[in-house]
Amino acid sequence: MPAASASASFDFDHLVVRDVSRHFGRRRALARVSFDCGAGRLLALLGPNGAGKSTLLSILATLSAPSSGEVRYGAVTAREAGSAVRARIGVLGHDLYLYPELTARENLRFFGQLAGVRDPEPRVSAALARAGLTERGDDLVGRFSRGMRQRLALERALLHEPRLVLLDEPFTGLDDGSTRALLDRLDGLRREGAIVVVTTHDLDVIEPVIDEALVLREGRLWAVEAGGPGLRARYRAALSREGGNVG
Repeated sequence: MPAASASASFDFDHLVVRDVSRHFGRRRALARVSFDCGAGRLLALLGPNGAGKSTLLSILATLSAPSSGEVRYGAVTAREAGSAVRARIGVLGHDLYLYPELTARENLRFFGQLAGVRDPEPRVSAALARAGLTERGDDLVGRFSRGMRQRLALERALLHEPRLVLLDEPFTGLDDGSTRALLDRLDGLRREGAIVVVTTHDLDVIEPVIDEALVLREGRLWAVEAGGPGLRARYRAALSREGGNVG
């Protein structure tokens, strides 16, 4: 993982995706996807299972490369900026990347050190508080419920104060209280100027905090019209349209 000094040397306030395609052999996962998202905005990436959402997030996270097209973080690509880009990205995927044999505090401390966070203890304590786990900070993560692990993993992804936050189904396993806390956290990230991209099937939950929504279907991108009826109705309308791809 990159050191803190690398992250300090690079920042960006815009994410640009242009004509990104991804193929796995003969299977097309993404087809000429284009969009952009600026600082302080939350983009919801919607679509049925198998539509290409996780593949796109993996590309945005620099964990995989597009077959064609490019992603620009401000003025540069990941190839041009290297580890400095990755130091400014926080990712929460289906795999929570937590060690069950370590305590919550030890997990956060370990990942903070990997990310090059200097003096991680104050951030670790603050992260435990935001996750509602202060009293459980010295308990083994293997004893946590799915919801507790989900909250901890989110704070693990945010510990190094990333500029781009990528969340894949972050509401999984959360109760009503934890869901409200996550919505507040997302709104706070947006107000702090982060670029936030969230994939979710929880349309009614995410609707109050998003700035824009896009739909992936069979690897192609549709815009969700602003205003009008609720997000669920607009999502269904976008799925029913022919054509596809925005930008």
